[in-house]
Amino acid sequence: MDATGPLPFDKPDAVGLSTRGLARLTEVLRSAIDRGLIPGVVALVARRGKIAHLQALGLRDPAGAAPMQEDAIFRIYSMTKPLVSVGVMMLVEEGRLMLSDPLPKFLPAFADPKVAEERDGRIELVAAARPITIQDLLRHTSGLTYEFTGISPVQKMYADAKVSRPGQTSAEQVATLASLPLMHQPGTRWEYSRSTDVLGRIIEVISGRTLGEFLHQRIIAPLGMVDTAFHAPADKHHRLAEPFAKDPETGLAVNLIRTREAPTFESGGGGLVSTVLDYARFCQMMLSGGTFDGVRLLGRKTVELMTSDHLGPVTGSPDLLLPGYGFGLGFAVRRHAGMAPIPGSVGDFYWGGLAGTTFWIDPKEQLFAIAMIQGPGQREYFRMLYRTLVCAAVAE
Repeated sequence: MDATGPLPFDKPDAVGLSTRGLARLTEVLRSAIDRGLIPGVVALVARRGKIAHLQALGLRDPAGAAPMQEDAIFRIYSMTKPLVSVGVMMLVEEGRLMLSDPLPKFLPAFADPKVAEERDGRIELVAAARPITIQDLLRHTSGLTYEFTGISPVQKMYADAKVSRPGQTSAEQVATLASLPLMHQPGTRWEYSRSTDVLGRIIEVISGRTLGEFLHQRIIAPLGMVDTAFHAPADKHHRLAEPFAKDPETGLAVNLIRTREAPTFESGGGGLVSTVLDYARFCQMMLSGGTFDGVRLLGRKTVELMTSDHLGPVTGSPDLLLPGYGFGLGFAVRRHAGMAPIPGSVGDFYWGGLAGTTFWIDPKEQLFAIAMIQGPGQREYFRMLYRTLVCAAVAE
């Protein structure tokens, strides 16, 4: 069954949002575009099951004059991770794996992982105290890492091994990862990582399908996400949103993933393209406890589990995990009303993508918001700015 009905629209004041506040949001985003900070943006705010604000501003491709459109297709990078996490939890609900399952049960190459420990200025490889679990992968406590988030010895090993090399298959990347030491003992530290790429491979092993096929058949098509895939076909190339050729602040070249042809490697951690309206359907499904337009993907208790904190006292990188937030199964989850530099509610959950896309879902306010830009150097500033301005428009 496909969910083909659109999300309904309503006036802001009908869902407790300030028209003036949303107009101010538009003014701020337009000013950023006029000052050359971002090429364009598509922004959406929904509350109580209705879209109250949808606007496209600026240029879709700064190399030309085509205006941004509401159906522009964006590289969403790590906003791929929540979809893959939902896919894993669908398999959990079917009894095909458990959160406590050890990773080697599905990927034997991880049967004997080593951990790189620094002692007296030297790296020593020691045995992992316990196996990586599925839960570790979902909450990023696996000990895996990303090569571009730091300069530790393990991250340098990732770079030397070309973990992200183009043209490889998912199976080949997993084999490379398994041959490298872990950065931390499993379960001891939150380290944003290629864990979700590994989850994508687990989905392939269990389902017998490619990750793209699985996501399309089980999530994307049932939710009616018609423009979400691992590439944009030729008849949609004219809708692709593009970044500036050079970062407006640093002057460095901006290089994003290729999206015009099908990739050999379908990255569970960051390979999808999508639109604001497509991703809104996914957000509404999560906000509604696993169901959208008569289609149920997950049980309500599973969604509650995914959007609860799974870190407890485990700490992580403060530049990626905001103060006041823990991490669930695929999402950062707010634990405190204060501490974070952005407004929100205890229990809200969010994530974003490297090129500048972002979303968050606030069950208490029955609200979700999405903003999509293609400006990697500006992503952190605009995520917090957008959240602040949207929350300022909550009137009741």
